Amino acid sequence: MQPSEEMLPFFANTQLKEHDPDYLIIKLEKKFEEEITKFFSDFTFFKSYTVDHDEISLIVKKKEWEQCIYRLTDYIQEGPYRLITFDIVLDLSLIGYLSVVSSVLADEGISIFALSTYLRDHILIKKQDSVRALETLNTLIVESKMKMGA
Repeated sequence: MQPSEEMLPFFANTQLKEHDPDYLIIKLEKKFEEEITKFFSDFTFFKSYTVDHDEISLIVKKKEWEQCIYRLTDYIQEGPYRLITFDIVLDLSLIGYLSVVSSVLADEGISIFALSTYLRDHILIKKQDSVRALETLNTLIVESKMKMGA
């Protein structure tokens, strides 16, 4: 899938930011919600936690997780992952941005774990796929610029 004409300017102006170091995706039981909220409030690095009716999902630096792992039981962890931020402010009404990202990476056999903040999208890529993912995404950006005549 290629970006639509309306979406080309967004991809052409996207900057990719690969965060360092490695990240993990953690699943915890909901009973840890209060403890995790307190624990993560002290950290200033990129982190994300989502609570639904059954579980807590965390995105956290591997190093920080290793510092708190002794406090918790009953968790599942996956990783290492590399975190990539699409450093462009995206309007909430924009349709299909992550769909294009997901499609071009899927064509390369690269899976993603997507998450969004209010203005930006982020993806986690398995560490062994991160170089290929960045090359693929940079190609998408360059091709978008060329199609716009930039």
